[in-house]
Amino acid sequence: MFNKKKLSVLLSITLALSLTAVGCGTKPSATTTDKPAAEVAPIVVKFSHVVTADTPKGKAADKFKELLEQKTAGKMKVEVYPSSQLYGDKEELEQAQAGNVQIIAPSITKLVGLNPKIQYVDLPFLFPDNKAVYKFWESEANKKLMNSFDKFSLKGLAMWPNGFKQFTDNKRPLLTPEDFKGLKFRTQAGKVLEAQFKGLGAGSATIAFGETYAALQQGTVDGQENTFNNIDTQKYQEVQKYLSVTNHGRLDYIVLINNTFFNGLTPDLQKAVLESMAEATKFEIEQAELLDKASLENLKKGGKMQITELTPEQLGVFQKLMEPIYAEFESMISKEVIDAAKNASK
Repeated sequence: MFNKKKLSVLLSITLALSLTAVGCGTKPSATTTDKPAAEVAPIVVKFSHVVTADTPKGKAADKFKELLEQKTAGKMKVEVYPSSQLYGDKEELEQAQAGNVQIIAPSITKLVGLNPKIQYVDLPFLFPDNKAVYKFWESEANKKLMNSFDKFSLKGLAMWPNGFKQFTDNKRPLLTPEDFKGLKFRTQAGKVLEAQFKGLGAGSATIAFGETYAALQQGTVDGQENTFNNIDTQKYQEVQKYLSVTNHGRLDYIVLINNTFFNGLTPDLQKAVLESMAEATKFEIEQAELLDKASLENLKKGGKMQITELTPEQLGVFQKLMEPIYAEFESMISKEVIDAAKNASK
């Protein structure tokens, strides 16, 4: 009986002491709960894109990863997901806004739903060469476009070129507007692109980039428009017989980062992100020009496609046919943007 009472008293005292310690705010020892700096988990940056790793965008995404991890001494870790491994065209934009992926680099045209003015990139024969494109990107008009995505939880970080678009198809060489009649082409979403193919007497279907090869293979569409590098790396030469070198439009990218994520970083990490992106952009521009030329040579050497370079006279027929598109979409894209693009060519 005595032992039971003694044990009961001891337990009561122990419990009282425990409660007193908690009530007085006693903190756990740092040696048992605090992790050394080296063990703090890095901030993960998911970078999703839809092209292969050996494209200009793919190589630049990997370069950005290398630079940022180096500049932050491992405080930030970049996970690059190429070839739609994480998300497709539509999904990556939605997930970037939601913050489930931090960085994306969609084709400029993919942003038409957020800002219709971005469709300048689809106006046929707007830019004569790469130099004019780069000059336009430095204009105030384009800077306004890049900043227009803030209200959609996205911050524009950089413009990345891919190159000029060319037509391919599986029916016949496309040398005149008449050659397009009755054919159906895969296209990105956008009214300007719809008007382009309508003006050529062709049909169009909006198909995700990652699904284009299958659509061409199965005959869902007869052709498509893309850069030399995308045609080469996506192996469209396996399912397309003809390629017409027209340089009629652009396919370029805008790199976007989730606003909430970026604003939540410390100033030094924000600086590292911006510096890494600036360096990766210079690298991307170099790669875009090099790989575009290399891919054209690959396609020629492969011998699977009949490649025709249209003459200035042949292109002139297309240019004249496409002129009404400018008047049709000037109010949507704005005179300011179109004029800035045209002035960049001077």
